[in-house]
Amino acid sequence: MPIRVYSTLTRQKEEFQTVEPGKVSMYLCGPTVYKPAHIGHMVGPVIFDTIKRYLAYSGYQVTWVVNITDVDDKLIVKANELGTTVEALARKMTEDYLDNLRTLGVDGIDHMPYATQYIQEMQEIIAGLIEKGYAYPLNGDVYFECTKDADYGKLSGRNLTEMLAGTRAETRDGKHNPADFALWKGSKPGEPAWDSPWGPGRPGWHIECSAMARKLLGDTIDIHGGGLDLMFPHHENELAQSESCTGKPFARYWLHNGLLRKSGAGGKIGGDHSRHGDSADMLAEKQAQEEQKLAGSKGAESVKTAVFAKFDPETVRFFLMATHYRSPVDFGDDRLAETEKSIDGFYRLIESFGRATGKDFYSLPVPATRTESDAAFVGWDSVPTSAQVGTVSQPTVWPDYKAELAALRIRFLDAMDDDFNTGAATAALFDLRKTLNSFITDQKLEGEGRSNAAAQAALLRGVMLFKELANILGVFRKPLEKKSAGRADDEFVNSLMQLLISLRAEARKAKQFEIADKVRKGLTELKVTLEDRPEGTIWRRET
Repeated sequence: MPIRVYSTLTRQKEEFQTVEPGKVSMYLCGPTVYKPAHIGHMVGPVIFDTIKRYLAYSGYQVTWVVNITDVDDKLIVKANELGTTVEALARKMTEDYLDNLRTLGVDGIDHMPYATQYIQEMQEIIAGLIEKGYAYPLNGDVYFECTKDADYGKLSGRNLTEMLAGTRAETRDGKHNPADFALWKGSKPGEPAWDSPWGPGRPGWHIECSAMARKLLGDTIDIHGGGLDLMFPHHENELAQSESCTGKPFARYWLHNGLLRKSGAGGKIGGDHSRHGDSADMLAEKQAQEEQKLAGSKGAESVKTAVFAKFDPETVRFFLMATHYRSPVDFGDDRLAETEKSIDGFYRLIESFGRATGKDFYSLPVPATRTESDAAFVGWDSVPTSAQVGTVSQPTVWPDYKAELAALRIRFLDAMDDDFNTGAATAALFDLRKTLNSFITDQKLEGEGRSNAAAQAALLRGVMLFKELANILGVFRKPLEKKSAGRADDEFVNSLMQLLISLRAEARKAKQFEIADKVRKGLTELKVTLEDRPEGTIWRRET
């Protein structure tokens, strides 16, 4: 089925059609870098990194831009508090932001422009708006005149009266309308300033993104993304000034992700497929989410301190994937702990595959596009390239297994085609894991069935599919040492464990079951789990 996306502008799902066939231009509003990044800053990049992955998998050439706001009132105030310069503070906080993105595997950003690098482009747009009658200078400032834009408010659905609350525009005597917002701000003593036709000053918040998006992606972009809290006033004003300047649509599709809120209740990880914002009460939903959202202005801690110090980044990424991107996300240690337990089964599957086949999961070559994947399934009975995965014969039996894999593959892809529904896609991954584990068990591939080349080939096909789909979500891309069975950083601890396992085995052989059970129970109390397998006992320490 074709990809369909929900656009905030039209309040409906639409078939995805790009400005230029085969190419996608995508812009995501980045952070104002005045303090260390918190977990809320990571949501959009993880979501849109996944969207880019899926679009690229679907055959599109994607150019993704995420901006950095490095001049803003918040930056000026914070720099003064710390006794540093705006430039130095922005540089330090940007590096913190980038480091966190790398930690979460967000590596698909093509351009990350700084607002201060595009002052000339901003001034050109402002001058054009003044010339066309959409903006007016006022005592060193320049304002966009909202009443001159006939369809102003079409993105958020607000009228001018509703727009007076919650804007960043500063009140100034002489403004034509209280809703008019600043395109250019005259500088105060000690503030960053650039020369302009209207006097020394700096750009307003909204004009920054319009200028960077236009310069890097063109007058009309395919996807404009951001958090639901940015829909008004930021995105509304971006849209108004951009379209008033060019006379063209600014973005074909507006995608808004739900906000993080403090966890108040548990829930099944990988099973929440609900989507918010389909009805006319989007503004009420936006307000409710904003009241509960985790944000730096509400004291949200640094993501490194509050999250990465406790949980592996892959757990965080998978957690964010387990809910549809437009839904609000209940975030807290309890929910992350649930996710950690849930995805541990995937690491166990990877280990089982390694024991059954002797192959390294993380080195398996998998299709990079849907076209390649389709061909792989059509060629199910062909042998994978020996240089890639070793010479194996393909299965001529287990039609039910093959049909189940094919059905789960389609279920995953249909979910992603349906407005990038990662919640439903992760649910399909859980079912795929169950299918693969059952096949390993049924065919005894970790024991006497290891010599069955046909069964091994069937397992290889299934695990390659799992890796292919996981790559789209950006998870299970590299091994986690702490999840590896029978290994530990401290070789001494590993040796002690092997000794205990040997003593327990001897006790069981001698029918001294009370002693054997005592060893297992004691290890369980220490959060060490033993798994008795046909080829021997392995151990793992639960986190």
